[in-house]
Amino acid sequence: MAVPTAAPPTVAESLTLALIASSDAPLLLLDGDLRVIAASHSFGRAFGIDPAQAPGRPVFDLGDGEWDLPRLRSLLAATAAGNASIDAYEMDLHGDSPRVRRLVIKAQKLQYGDHDVTRLLMTVSDVTDARLAERVKDDLVREKAILLQEVQHRVANSLQIIASVLLQSARNVQSEETRTHLNDAHNRVMSIATVQKQLATSNVGEVALGPYFTQLCASLGASMIRDHEKQSIEVTADKSAVSADVSVSLGLIVTELVINALKHAFPESGEGKITVDYRAQGPNWTLSIGDNGVGMPTEAEPRATPGLGTSIVEALARQLRAHVRISDRKPGTLVSVAHTQIAAVDDAGVARAV
Repeated sequence: MAVPTAAPPTVAESLTLALIASSDAPLLLLDGDLRVIAASHSFGRAFGIDPAQAPGRPVFDLGDGEWDLPRLRSLLAATAAGNASIDAYEMDLHGDSPRVRRLVIKAQKLQYGDHDVTRLLMTVSDVTDARLAERVKDDLVREKAILLQEVQHRVANSLQIIASVLLQSARNVQSEETRTHLNDAHNRVMSIATVQKQLATSNVGEVALGPYFTQLCASLGASMIRDHEKQSIEVTADKSAVSADVSVSLGLIVTELVINALKHAFPESGEGKITVDYRAQGPNWTLSIGDNGVGMPTEAEPRATPGLGTSIVEALARQLRAHVRISDRKPGTLVSVAHTQIAAVDDAGVARAV
């Protein structure tokens, strides 16, 4: 009596097996019982398995059993039953080598004419080097952030030392004009030191303007206001946050205008309040510094020649693509620095920001 033999593979099956074997990607073709039908040569090279010895073996018996993981068993079984598919399952493969390999598994149930036969195509990607590179990159970014914060702290401390030297020099000089210039230089250096402190304590790429302006004005008030019961600085701002570069420019504008108000708005240390306000709506924003002091000079009074502070504010405003407006509050003065982005329509009827 003749012994029955397995039917030879059809042309389509032979082509499928040939494609699997020659694939550049590590592939396994599995049956419904999760046994290997075919393994690509790239799979064999990648994981030290002879592709010719793999067919007929459960996928979990490959190698030294390192593929026998409960989570992988569960996912492949659910995929074979048609209840799930594996899009990107990451797993660690522990083999003979002391190096743990990070793999991304993708498995899908193949749909073709014979619905009674289950076939799974399992693709394996080794992302060990990519994950290592990501970790190295993350470590470098963290190290850079730590070094940057250290530099910022050192710069802030150095600026405070310079400011102290300027203040001490101002107290010792005899010339009132020289004393005024040294005090102005001291206040400007302190404002930059405050900027550095804010940047050093910020863990993100943007600076919240409300706390920043509050800290900045507190520093200015501590160094320039003699009687805090008579004079004060009030900060109001929305929840806007800007880049570090923009925060530096805005901080310097606030510093110059607050210093100017403290020097000129309340002659002979009179009572008064300075207000700092920032509001933004979309790309448009307005920074306002006002006071309830003596106000702008009348037409009969001589106007002071614009000084260094005015030039600094105008230059910073141009850098921010903003315009400066000075108005008489009666009493007091209001200086507004505003950036307005207007939507214009071009010849094609398309709205563009200008």
